[in-house]
Amino acid sequence: MHSGSGAEDFLTQEPAETAVTPQAEGQDRVASDESVRDVFARLYADGRAYATAEAERQKLRAGLVGSAVRDAAIFAGVAIMLVFAALVAFLIGLIIALAPQLGPLWATFAVLGASLLVALVLLLLAKARIGRMKKAIAP
Repeated sequence: MHSGSGAEDFLTQEPAETAVTPQAEGQDRVASDESVRDVFARLYADGRAYATAEAERQKLRAGLVGSAVRDAAIFAGVAIMLVFAALVAFLIGLIIALAPQLGPLWATFAVLGASLLVALVLLLLAKARIGRMKKAIAP
């Protein structure tokens, strides 16, 4: 079932109608009666109509892609904020869980020290990856 808006309906693979419908066989008018100038005028009109339709199609596609990228960026931003909030909540919960054994101040220092240690290890891994990349792309 298709329940899209008119924008998606516009993006079909069916050819657009031409500005002037070509003459069909069996009509009274014979193709040889048509002047070269008329043929080129019709060709120009058809080409212009096609170019206009294609330009509109590409504008529509760009608009659809732009709105999809914008929405994806918004969703990713909200997801990153939620991950950060979850990490903060985890660290606070860890402090609360360690407070009875170590006391509130020492539990805070222990969680802070462990967090800084993890951050340092991750930064050293990132530095090593960058070093390997520089070696790989060096001439």
